[in-house]
Amino acid sequence: MTRSAYYDQMKALARATRVQHGLTSPRVQKSHLRAIYRAEHIHLDLWPHKMREVRGAYFNDDLGPTVMLVKGLPEDPTVFTMAHELKHHLVDRDLPLACCSNRNANEHIEIGAEIFAAELIFPEQDFISALLSMGIPPGQCKPETLVHLKRETRTTLSYAGLVKRSYFLGLAPASSLDGVRWKKLEEQIYGVPSYRAFLRRNRTRV
Repeated sequence: MTRSAYYDQMKALARATRVQHGLTSPRVQKSHLRAIYRAEHIHLDLWPHKMREVRGAYFNDDLGPTVMLVKGLPEDPTVFTMAHELKHHLVDRDLPLACCSNRNANEHIEIGAEIFAAELIFPEQDFISALLSMGIPPGQCKPETLVHLKRETRTTLSYAGLVKRSYFLGLAPASSLDGVRWKKLEEQIYGVPSYRAFLRRNRTRV
């Protein structure tokens, strides 16, 4: 099987998993992944130690399937990592260990897990349809577009994931979305969230 065919297979598996578990929007939350883990009898072990390169790992041994997840990650990377490790459970469970780290990010198994996770959270066709409904033609996706898209869909696919998707589908010119400070751009468009403004005021008083 070619890599291209393998990656297409991972996308199809992700879409089938969405249907099987009733995921109908691009806002896939931790609770959704926890429900899938329970259905798949995957034990989730929250790891309290910070690790630079590893966000999660999948083990399948005599104790059964287990996903180790670094505790305290923000919502978007937590959901993505749980989806990434779910692919390892569904496809790679005979492997001794599958880590989600920077060291093996170029291996086709890991790339397949990244593709599966992105498709599970926000399928490509739904992404394209959302942009078309916003009146954005191919090649015209701008940073502001992705900020509006993320706000309107409430997707848990991160900005990094949205950028990769935009480039891959030819919806944004190469490098046009690089180096964007997404949270700052969000604030410029929508204003500072109340809780963040409150925290800033209190920091200045200390």
